[in-house]
Amino acid sequence: MDRLDQLKVFVQIAEMGSFIKAANRLELPRATVSAAIQQLEAAMGTRLLHRTTRTVQPTADGLLLVERARELLAHADELDGLFHARLDVSGRLTVDVPSRIARRLIAPMLPGLLRRHPKLELALRSTDRSIDLIQEGVDCVIRVGELTDSSLVVRPLGHIALINCASPGYLNEHGVPAHPLQLEREHWMVGYASPTTGRELPWEYLTDGEGRASYVAVPSRVIVNNAENYIACCLAGVGLIQIPRFDVQYLIDQGRLVEVMPEWRAASMDVSALYPHRRQRSRRLNVFIDWFEELMQPHLEHAR
Repeated sequence: MDRLDQLKVFVQIAEMGSFIKAANRLELPRATVSAAIQQLEAAMGTRLLHRTTRTVQPTADGLLLVERARELLAHADELDGLFHARLDVSGRLTVDVPSRIARRLIAPMLPGLLRRHPKLELALRSTDRSIDLIQEGVDCVIRVGELTDSSLVVRPLGHIALINCASPGYLNEHGVPAHPLQLEREHWMVGYASPTTGRELPWEYLTDGEGRASYVAVPSRVIVNNAENYIACCLAGVGLIQIPRFDVQYLIDQGRLVEVMPEWRAASMDVSALYPHRRQRSRRLNVFIDWFEELMQPHLEHAR
């Protein structure tokens, strides 16, 4: 193993805090990873990692080397790209995206991406919770909505339109609302519990002409915590929902859902790609983000 590969191993261990996790991430035997660190420490003439039964942490010298090694590896990737620009991307890319985006948008279009890049291997995960990308070996996450403070690099992709929907059966029974203020007295909504706080989210609408968000407490008889159940309850006539248009456009086209109060929508939601370490963004990650951004364009409002 040459010095660059040893540094790659070292940075992966330092970031993940584990020889085993780093070995799995790099798809190398544990013995190879351990040997690489021993060789690197011998060459550097200093101990780079503190090893305990539970964790692995960089020493003071190791911390200095981590930052320098990241820069060196990034420059090496750039140089490699200069002379291999026409070569296909290859290797494994792990991304984490909301389940509805994975199912409705990404999965149907994957054959085209994989035909274009036959050496690319994609690990497609779906969670809506906050995750530690480095600890879990994830290269990139796609998130919708307001982001919490993070050390991750954020690439804004645009804004997703939210629309108000109900089933024809619900509207036949309860009538078609004309204004959000009617909802509190005359209607029901399907409650949606925030994945982060567990609290039920209120009904939101933008004040006409001002663009300010206003809220109304609409009663609910069912509260869900994922998009699949949210849409299913709406289809069953349990209540109104606010949902990204791309999630339900096919149901509207089929007449199974109806958009209501189009002039009283909630604020659009940001969609972003997040990844660690700007300098170490791989070519396969660039390819995926560019592809996904293009994929999202028909579903965005005022794309950036």
